[in-house]
Amino acid sequence: MHDTGADTAPYVIGIESCTSLGTTLVIHLTGEIDHYSISPLRALLASAADDGYTGLVLDTARVSFCDSAFLAVLAWWPQRGRRLRLANRSRAVAHLLNAARVTGLRTVHADAPAAGATT
Repeated sequence: MHDTGADTAPYVIGIESCTSLGTTLVIHLTGEIDHYSISPLRALLASAADDGYTGLVLDTARVSFCDSAFLAVLAWWPQRGRRLRLANRSRAVAHLLNAARVTGLRTVHADAPAAGATT
């Protein structure tokens, strides 16, 4: 039986803007982040790490959905001494981080606000 009402479209992540401040990237994300849509962000961050960026500020105010794929990126970036801050957390991001804490998953230092940014 085929469920014609099922949503089979992949989720879409948007990188609304990406700017650099010295060795820190500031990225404004939009849309939905899951294991289908995370690839562009993962590739951007891998390239940034290779290019020597050590700081990352993710503005997630316009993220409407996220899952463990986003947690994996949040856990990956701080490796090798890189810094991560989440700014303007959307309800979806806050929910994911709270769920990770409740279940005992160790997340990155995503609690601390970036300089000049609200959480």
